[in-house]
Amino acid sequence: MSFIENIIKKIVLEEGLIIEKAALSQSAIRVRIQSDRIRETDFIAGSFLRLGIGIGKEELSMKDKIRSYSVWGINKDEGYVDLAIATHSNGIGSVWAKECQVGDTVYFKWKKGKFLADASADSYLMIGDLSALSHLYMIHRNIGQGKQVESFIYSPDKSDLFPDLDGSSPLAFHELPANASKEIISKLKEIVPQLSVNSIVYIAGDSRICIDLTHYFRKELHWLPNQIKTKPFWNPEKKGLE
Repeated sequence: MSFIENIIKKIVLEEGLIIEKAALSQSAIRVRIQSDRIRETDFIAGSFLRLGIGIGKEELSMKDKIRSYSVWGINKDEGYVDLAIATHSNGIGSVWAKECQVGDTVYFKWKKGKFLADASADSYLMIGDLSALSHLYMIHRNIGQGKQVESFIYSPDKSDLFPDLDGSSPLAFHELPANASKEIISKLKEIVPQLSVNSIVYIAGDSRICIDLTHYFRKELHWLPNQIKTKPFWNPEKKGLE
């Protein structure tokens, strides 16, 4: 392990332990990480966990040693978080998720970002793929009771999508091929008129669809910037997009 990695591990990152691991579907894995530091965190729904999945692997470049994952669930009393990691990309993070074991030590830090739960609207629309599903579940649980929520969660194989931590399926699943922006927009033309004026849309997942849908809401529907929350989680043509 390099000198720089030792500094990162000991000073920048916190230490945790994998205490559970389970398959959610053929393309998603749940990993539960426990740490005393999780009990102390001032958690904001929609935050990410940066994991040093490549610490100690000299063959990886520094930029490939860290990956960010949505916090799907958190239990501060018991000091653990749940992550749902999509493995369909077969990237570095996917390989780690498949190979990690209960009892492994992991190194992490928090990343808040801007793709957070915002309870200020009356109506919500949530759009995303497998990579964004756990994040949208967390947002859904933290926008307050009694809100109108419409959703469009898609995957080329609907069986890859999974229910929320409590076993419920509050978001609508659809089977669509990758990069199906036109098909999604066609469906949105039926959904959007049902929303109130005071609405927020969350768009996450494939960066190509994030771009297309953001353009649709801004240019065609004339939604205001603060109504559109976008987070590209991955791009099939790039490596390491968070």
